[in-house]
Amino acid sequence: MDRRTFLQQTIAALIAAACGSTTTSGASGGTTTKNPTPSPAPSKATVELAKGGSFTIALRPDKAPQTVGRFADKARSGFYNNLAFHRVEDWVVQGGDPQGTGRGGEQVPSEYNDLSFKLGAAGIARGQDPAINNGSQWFVVKKDSTFLDKQYTNFGQVTSGMDLVQKIAVGDKIKTITIE
Repeated sequence: MDRRTFLQQTIAALIAAACGSTTTSGASGGTTTKNPTPSPAPSKATVELAKGGSFTIALRPDKAPQTVGRFADKARSGFYNNLAFHRVEDWVVQGGDPQGTGRGGEQVPSEYNDLSFKLGAAGIARGQDPAINNGSQWFVVKKDSTFLDKQYTNFGQVTSGMDLVQKIAVGDKIKTITIE
């Protein structure tokens, strides 16, 4: 069994245990226990832009499970739909701020890992306190940015559409993010 499968099975077992079980009466008068089947951890996000085109991020729930979970939940709920990329520099594009100013979004614990911020890495924004991440703002680096390693939460890697990421301009909007 490879490490990823082991981790996914372990996480699924923990979720099932935390959720408890439901019971129903069986035909013979006994009790049948049914545990909910946990959903597999999200592994891919496809970001479609309002101006056309899309890019795909391979998510890393094995390295940042809470971050990937929050990102996936927000994407599935439509939270990111029509939000703009408010920060675009030669090395990064950043979006996901509900205010569009770079100051919006809730505070959540940081989730550092050993993934490196190489070209196409996806990360979570944060403020001055390294223990606190932003709960909604995320970014993609447009060139190797290893100075961010272990300073920001890395939660994925662009696997297709990096040419589109390179062309994102301030104000470009996210049409939708699809999670698989």
